[in-house]
Amino acid sequence: MPTLDLTATSLDLTRTICDIPSVSGDETPLADAIFDAVSALSHLEVTRHGDTIVARTNLGRAQRVAIAGHIDTVPINANVPTREIAIDGEPFLWGRGTVDMKAGVAVQLKLAHDLSDPRVDITWMWYDHEEVDADLNGLTRLAASRPDLFEADFAILGEPSNALVEGGCNGNLRAIVRTHGVRAHSARSWIGENAIHKAAPVLARLAEYRPREIMVDGLEYREGMNAVRIDGGVAGNVIPDLCEVEVNYRFAPSRDAAEAERHVRDVFEGFDVDVVDLAEGARPGLDAPLAQEFLSAVGGEPRPKYGWTDVARFSAMGVPAVNYGPGDPHLAHHDEERVPLAHIIEVERGLRAWLS
Repeated sequence: MPTLDLTATSLDLTRTICDIPSVSGDETPLADAIFDAVSALSHLEVTRHGDTIVARTNLGRAQRVAIAGHIDTVPINANVPTREIAIDGEPFLWGRGTVDMKAGVAVQLKLAHDLSDPRVDITWMWYDHEEVDADLNGLTRLAASRPDLFEADFAILGEPSNALVEGGCNGNLRAIVRTHGVRAHSARSWIGENAIHKAAPVLARLAEYRPREIMVDGLEYREGMNAVRIDGGVAGNVIPDLCEVEVNYRFAPSRDAAEAERHVRDVFEGFDVDVVDLAEGARPGLDAPLAQEFLSAVGGEPRPKYGWTDVARFSAMGVPAVNYGPGDPHLAHHDEERVPLAHIIEVERGLRAWLS
């Protein structure tokens, strides 16, 4: 049974929790360790829902802030255990989860231990199944059973953002575009219809597609539509009767889910399109008074978040939310995933200064 020492530094906590494997679906050992560690803190009221842990202060403050981070990672690929490395003299912690997003989780755990008398009430959330379909997400399940735990005036997701504030997030849509044919022996191909060949126009439309760059509340979001998987074929001597192209569309928060789906169906008009996953984005949320105070405390110019994060969930529940965490988002899911130690220190400093 792994244990966590919350008196350790956030740097040491990052290494400890990264060395506890928690690929989506196998988060229980880390969730157990987090639950045991925060349950020992008398200033927090702790709730567990599956492998999602919520710890709250109840000091009667005028405002409440929710601070959340997911504890799962994408699959490990020979990049655990972690190790410290240097690049051009700068120290990094290398390994799966260091960027996405256990460094952010470590900072949150450290501050949950240290901040027994914050200036606002805080709801700390550590949740499972973020790296997979939205309906499996720990916050999805929690929102269905305990929506009261999401009540807050402002929310922060510790997603990697280069230790700068990233407002809102793009929406995320996955669709299967299917082409159909007729099976036949490949020696007599003229008798059949090749479904894989019929997918050529689908790929052509994607190659010709020009994604938008659009301003939303002062931040410029970049969209993208790409093929991410192709599946087709029966055997080496059979003309295939089905081909599936999986398309991923990342859309600016100026579009809602219905508009995004209509756009994808318009792009692939004439084809069989099945939307299999759809999560709305979130507008930046930087106009809220608490957001402005937060920006002043942590410094730097806010940027847009191109990937989908659970800021969208808080935004949909009427809670303005931003991303603020250690690590370069470009290295999320990368086999050379690594976080600068300076980012961990800076994010802890920024949050501590604002919350204290």
